[in-house]
Amino acid sequence: MSDFSIELDLDMDSLQSIFGQHDSYIAKIEKQLHVTVVNRDGSAKIIGEERNAQRAAELIEELAQSIHRGTELEEQRVDYVLQLAQEEENVSLQDMDSMCICHTVAGKPVKPKTIGQQQYVQAMKDHMIVFGLGPAGTGKTYLAMAMAITAFKNNEVERIILTRPAIEAGEKLGFLPGDLQSKVDPYLRPLYDALYQIMGAESFQKNMEKGAIEVAPLAYMRGRTLDNAYVILDEAQNTTEAQMKMFLTRIGFGSRVVVTGDLSQKDLAATTRSGLEVAVRVLSKVEDIAFCNLTSKDVVRHPLVQKIVKAYEDYEKKATKTAGKKYREKGKFDRNAKR
Repeated sequence: MSDFSIELDLDMDSLQSIFGQHDSYIAKIEKQLHVTVVNRDGSAKIIGEERNAQRAAELIEELAQSIHRGTELEEQRVDYVLQLAQEEENVSLQDMDSMCICHTVAGKPVKPKTIGQQQYVQAMKDHMIVFGLGPAGTGKTYLAMAMAITAFKNNEVERIILTRPAIEAGEKLGFLPGDLQSKVDPYLRPLYDALYQIMGAESFQKNMEKGAIEVAPLAYMRGRTLDNAYVILDEAQNTTEAQMKMFLTRIGFGSRVVVTGDLSQKDLAATTRSGLEVAVRVLSKVEDIAFCNLTSKDVVRHPLVQKIVKAYEDYEKKATKTAGKKYREKGKFDRNAKR
């Protein structure tokens, strides 16, 4: 089959961004879509089989439009649109680019970077309670924090309450020195990190002192009614059934709640059922509660993290399938033995 070529007129800035440092981005596009892309001083010539060349042209045009809308082109975005193109899904970044939640103190816009994240942000806008489920690196906590800070700045809520269960990640840390705040701070550090980045350390400290922002372990929620607040429960897979029920029944008027967690990373005892797992089953049909399931496709950290998450997902699926097969074979053996 003879090669087909398409020429795209692009401005030099867009062309440089799309090619990337040392042509790293364009090399990915060429490798994944089996095309050759040549920079011709203001235009890009795409050479390859007709179908592949057209897909590459659509992808490059979509990236160029995204750049014109003011979005900085990053490796994650190139990887993501390539993934969508290979799965033959329609590549459209316009909705994501226009959905700016807020800006960090450094002026960087906080936006959803994948379709899954876009649906998650929309769910937080439309529902009183949202469960954000998915692996590490999918932006569950960060996007929820951005939504909370935006609601607070717009006077939609009077305070922000951030909480998580104080459970070690598979390690026994023993007794920690210092006062009560010093003891719980290590468990809440990821929440502080997001607050500092979006709100700034000075603004955070000022609102913390006024009581407008509260960062506390889940145990502190018992006996309270949380009115006019944006409440985020992080690492919810480490709650017990009783803790989750206690938390959800604290919600008062004018409040919004986001519960985030990754059911594949539970630190509870093997015999303890996760409160998050039970809540997903019990509340799945309750109105005004949304469940957003993010996947390895929505990982926005280093590309290697996405590969690690995907490898673990495949391994766990295979292990579950093998265990199910052994269970069925054992049942068949037991029935035959009884006969």
